[in-house]
Parts: sequence; structure tokens; C-alpha cells
Amino acid sequence: MQDTGLPVEEVTDDLRRALADQGSAVVVAPPGSGKTTVVPLRLMDTVPGKTVVLEPRRLATRAAARRMAALLGEPVGRRIGYVTRHDRATSSATQVEVVTEGILTRRLQSDPDLNGTSLVIFDEVHERNLQTDLGLALTLDVRGQLRPDLQVMAMSATVDAGPIARLLGGAAVITASGRPHEVDVRWDPPTPRSRHLEQHVAAVVNRALAETEGDILVFLPGMAEIRRVSDRLTGVLADVRILHGSLSTEEQDLALAPSEAPFRKVVLATDIAESSLTVEGVSVVVDSGMARAPRFDKRTGMTRLQTVPISRASADQRAGRAGRLGPGVAYRLWSKMEHAARRPHIDPEIGQVDLAGLALELFAWGVSEPSKLQWLDPPPKAAWSEAVELLEALGAIEDGHLTASGHQMAALPLHPRLARMVTDAGADQPLAVWLATVIDERDPMRGPPDDVPVDAALRVRLLTDRTFRHPAAAVGALHRLRDVASDLARRVRLDDLTEVDPERTGAVLALAFPDRLALRRGSPGRFQLRTGTTAFMSAADPLATEEFVVAADLDGRRKDARIRLAGAIAREEVAERFARQVDKSRVLTWEGDRLVDRTQRRLGGMVLDITDRRPEPGEATVAALMDRIRSRGVDSLPWTRAATDLRQRVAHLHARAGEEWPDWSDDGLMATLDEWLAPYLVAATGWDEVEGIDLISILRDRLGQHRVRELDRAAPTHLTLPSGRRVRLDYTRDNPTVSVRVQEVFGVEETPTVGDQPVTMVLLSPAGRPIQITSDLAGFWKGSWQEVRKEMAGRYPKHSWPEHP
Repeated sequence: MQDTGLPVEEVTDDLRRALADQGSAVVVAPPGSGKTTVVPLRLMDTVPGKTVVLEPRRLATRAAARRMAALLGEPVGRRIGYVTRHDRATSSATQVEVVTEGILTRRLQSDPDLNGTSLVIFDEVHERNLQTDLGLALTLDVRGQLRPDLQVMAMSATVDAGPIARLLGGAAVITASGRPHEVDVRWDPPTPRSRHLEQHVAAVVNRALAETEGDILVFLPGMAEIRRVSDRLTGVLADVRILHGSLSTEEQDLALAPSEAPFRKVVLATDIAESSLTVEGVSVVVDSGMARAPRFDKRTGMTRLQTVPISRASADQRAGRAGRLGPGVAYRLWSKMEHAARRPHIDPEIGQVDLAGLALELFAWGVSEPSKLQWLDPPPKAAWSEAVELLEALGAIEDGHLTASGHQMAALPLHPRLARMVTDAGADQPLAVWLATVIDERDPMRGPPDDVPVDAALRVRLLTDRTFRHPAAAVGALHRLRDVASDLARRVRLDDLTEVDPERTGAVLALAFPDRLALRRGSPGRFQLRTGTTAFMSAADPLATEEFVVAADLDGRRKDARIRLAGAIAREEVAERFARQVDKSRVLTWEGDRLVDRTQRRLGGMVLDITDRRPEPGEATVAALMDRIRSRGVDSLPWTRAATDLRQRVAHLHARAGEEWPDWSDDGLMATLDEWLAPYLVAATGWDEVEGIDLISILRDRLGQHRVRELDRAAPTHLTLPSGRRVRLDYTRDNPTVSVRVQEVFGVEETPTVGDQPVTMVLLSPAGRPIQITSDLAGFWKGSWQEVRKEMAGRYPKHSWPEHP
């Protein structure tokens, strides 16, 4: 291979020496310096075995391999090969193998010795992908335990080399200085008139077409923004192409290929084009300064892509794309002041995303504690604990060890949720493969959320029923998804993908997302998840009226999340699938004055159903009734006049004789409620039966027959007058009291007594008004009677008012 003239050519000798002396090295070289394609080729003669080069993306993997093969003047698949999840081009002659990061992890799990491999190169380590950190940790473990001869190299344009060099055991840092060509950075922040991102980007692209020469590479956050900018560029005198990971290989290759004269090329791309990739003909970069980054929300248990400002290092990477072929121009759509405030480097994914997949890999590796491995940044403890809890819930680990199901799950290149669904689906495994493909890859149905149906079963029908069509489906995506599903079926040794029942979608999704079962509450489209939080879909969606759904995709909002993808599941399936997790509680509760026996079934924070019925007699019912009486007081009981009188008579004697008689005051009765009342409620089932109890009989039984006779003697209910009429005695005062017309006691010389107590006499006029209250009737006759007599005779002359009654 001839000298490329690229900056890394000058440091290849230093690199060979570092690997020979220390077995590791860190290469720092600016974009376009040739580190990705030249370094592996220059080391081919000195590396005894195979060199494995890790790239963070499938597109970069293929492109890097093709470029290296072209430099050697041979097709891909001979000395230079590549392997991605769904594509490979290698042979027995392959010396340099470019792979995606997940491929290395799978290879390490199946062949920890990495037989035949002498050098592992981690390219673009500055991106700090989770798989990069995992692959590096496992590789270093292999070198430390099994392969001390294994050489390890890290390469990047913008990385802080110190931490990586220390992790590699004090590796030499080799720097290739200088960029091949200068890049003129122009700052172009949005104005109030161009505050919408797509509008501003399109305007700058049009200006760049007028101000510059060469093809233009535009960095945008995602496919939605790419399509909107593409629509705004309709009619420009340029060839507008799209570069995105969801596109087919042919579409991606078209975006990378040179433009055809006389048209210039405008490539609208995500950060897929940020590193390890040359887009032919580009000399101008328009950078929106934004990217999609994964962020994990532990409260929702979901990792979602969020649009965030890129770091200063990423901005340098992007600008460098313009200087690969000659002097270039980079338009940055933000200000210098904002640039200075941005993060210097990208945040490591290991601190931002769901770690369930990483945890499964470590348990498969035989490591249950991340601290046993070497990390650039160790997994956060909280995120690790949550990942382990999820694996336990999925049945992947038990007592700190991988289960048989866990081993099967770890063998699949899927998130543990989806792997569990595919391995445990039984007869529904073909359906599980289709669903895993739909969820793991890009949704083939696109459009505004309210216009795209939520039902995952529709996606399965699109993929399996060639006659079924839907206006929201992207036809090109369907072909790619079918290929992906076939590859996954091959991995699980499934020969037939045609036997599927889309109606089972919800039941199969429940294997992967048991925590996202949702129950409809109230109006159509409103649901409650097992976590207790709410979620929604359009009220017009076909699934909006389903009783239960399993949500496979939510928008990540902590409250009232939008359901983007789900499947319906029947109540009977819920009862069967979650039988062991359903908590059944039975409580007695009050609905007004109605005591109900309420049975409630809950699944996590979700109430499945509530059944009310009249309670059965028993201790619990008695306790509930007694508690009700305690809260309301003794007065809530059905006191008749006779029962009240009985209570007053006993209270009177208790006040005179103390403990010889029971304390039937409010406090006294309440304190002994369980003793005197509870036995009479053993057959009760509600408050209506409390209202029907016979308190006089209960209280008399409490006293006993002997005491009742003593009570009738010591505190009789009535006093018999000379006329023979019996009047009720009132025991609410200090002395027994009666109220009688004065004429009724004519002839009674001495005050009547009850026991040894004189009765207080309330003497009434013919109109029933008190004219005298006395406990000394004899004294009254001899004393004030004469005055009372005169007054009464004047008022009531028709009545007898004798002088000596």
C-alpha cells in the first residue's frame, strides 16, 4: 500500500513500538487524519493474528472496511472484512475484521480467549457508547486473566486520553497532529424570524449553496427533522439525499457516493456521519448543534431518545468532516457564547441509559458485581440495582446467578425484555419474533401520533400478510424488518414464521413488559399502569376501548405518558399470566351507614377489580361495628326511654355506693364496650342490626337477676301517690325526683323516700308549672304553703286550695 499522505502515517512507527513494548496504546488524531482506515493496515505486517476493529455503527463498519479494502486494491471479504448483526463479508484470508460493538461482546461470551485475534482496536471511544465501555471492560478482563499477549488500542479524535491510557495500564498516548485542511467555522445562530430549527437549517443550506463550493453535509437530530428539512429544500438546484441508520444499505450507500455533475449533493444526516465515515465530495458542513441521546428515567423504567445540545468535542468532529478533501466551511447554528457553555465531551451512556442489557452480559460473563471489572466509568449503583431487579422479574437471574432462561436470553442480540419474550413464548414464538423485530427496529408505521394506530398487531399483520396494507406503513421498512425477523428466527432455530395469531399480541408482549400492563379507567383511551401512573392514547384509536393493554412503547413522561405501541390482552389472560403476582385484599369498610365486605384485587399499583357484599357474621364484623360505635359514641346506640331510665337508676346508685354498682356513664360504658355489648353482635352483619338491638335486655342481663331485684328495691322506677297513680322517678339529679300536681299530694304529710333518700318533689300548678321544689313536704305545708295557696286560689279559683291539705 502506498503512503496516503495522511497525518497518522507519521506516527505508525511509534505505534508499533508502543504495542510491542506495552501491548496497548491510545491514538489521538483529528478527523480525516486516517486513523480508522490507515492504522489497521499499517499494523497488518506486525500483528501476528487477526486485528478486530470496533466501530459504533453498522454504516461506519461497512464503510471503513470498504475503504481499507480499496486502499489495498481488493474487494471486501478477503484480507479486509466486516461483520454486523445482519450482514457480514469475511473469509479465511481476513486479517482485519471491522465489527460493530455488539459483535465483539457476543464473540467474547462464546470465545473468551479470542482465539486467533491479536489486536483489538476500539475506534471512536470518545462516543462512550454503552457497548464500547462493556466491550473494553470484558477485553481487559480477558487480557488480565487469559490472554496477557492480547494487544488493545483505543482511538479517537477528541477523547481525553488520560483516563483511557490509565485504564489500559499506563498506555502510551500517540498524537497525530494537524488537520489535513483548514475549516472556516461560521457562527449562524437563529434569529426571531427563523426560530424553528428546520426553517433555519433550510435557510442556511440555501445560503451555503450560494456562498460555497462542494457538497454539503447537514447534521440534524433525527429522521423527523431530516424529512422536514428535505421538504423545505424541494426545488433547490442540488441532489438532496438522506443518511440515517434506519435506511437500507443501498440507500445509505447512495448518500455516501459522490454527486453527479452538474448537481451538488446535500446530505441530510444524523450523528451517524459524525465519525469513522467519509461522505464523498463534502467540503461544507451545516451543523444544527443537536443530537438524539438516550436518557433513562428510573421512575418510568424507560430509556428514551431525547434531543440535546451536542458537546464541543462533537462539534469539532462534525466540523472536521468539511476538511477531509480540502479547505472547508462549517456553519454552526448557535453562538460562540453558547458554544463556550456547552459540555466539553459527550456524557457516557453508562450513566444515562437502562443497564439491563449490560447486567445480563455481566451475569453471563460470570460477574455479579461490576466492581470486579475495570471501567472508564463504573455503572451507577442505583441503575445497576434496578437492572438486576428487572432481570429477576424476567426470570433471568435467581440467587445471584443466571438461570437456564437467562442463558438463553443472553445468547440473543436483544434487550433482556425482548429476549425473554422470544425465548419463553412457547407456541407463540413466531409472533414473539415479529414483535421483537418491530420493537427493536424502527416502527414501519409513521405519522402524527393521533393518526398512527397504537396496535402492535397491525404491524405484525403488515409483515406477515402480504395482502394487508395500511396508509401509515413505510413499504421499504417492511422489507428490511422481514429480513431482520428471519435472522432472529434463525438464531432461535425457528423454521416457520407464518403461523402467527396477531390477536395474541398483548399476551406475548406481557412476557417482555409485565410491568406495563395497563387497565382502562373511565373514558376511552385513559389507562392506569401497574406502577400506578396514568397513560393515554387517542380516544379514537381502535385499542382505546379495550379493558387491558400491554404498553410496549411509551413516550417517557412520568405522568400521563402517551402510549405509542401496545397490544390488547383479555381479562382471562391477565388472570392467568399474572396469577402469582395479584394481591388479593379483603377489608370491611363503611359506605355511609352500610358496612361492606370489600374484596380488592391489585396488580402493583393497579386495581383490577373491587367486589362489595354484605359481611358475614364473625369477629371481623363485630370489630368493625365496635369501632364504629367507638367513633360515634354511646349515644349512637338505640336508647329507648326504658333503657335510658335503667342506665340512670344504676348511675344514681353507682354515685351513692361506688363500685357496688357498675359505672354506666358514657366513659364507663365505652371502656367496657367489648364486655357488655360485643357478645350480642356476634350474629350481626351491619349497622341496621345494631340499631335493632334491645339495650334494656342487654343491660339487665349485665346486672343479673339478683342485682335487678336489688335495683328495683333501691331505685324503683315509679312512686305511687295516694290517688294510686304511679309517677316516674327521675334519677338524673342528686336525689330521686318526681313532678306532680300539688293536689295529688294532698294528704301526704311526710316526704316520700327511695331507699334512705327523700324524694325531691317538683310541685306543679294546674297548668303544669312548678310552684315549689322541696324535699321537705311537711315543712312546706307548715311554711310557705299559705302564700302559695293564696296566689293559686286567685289564679285557679275553680280548684280546691285547702288551708290544711
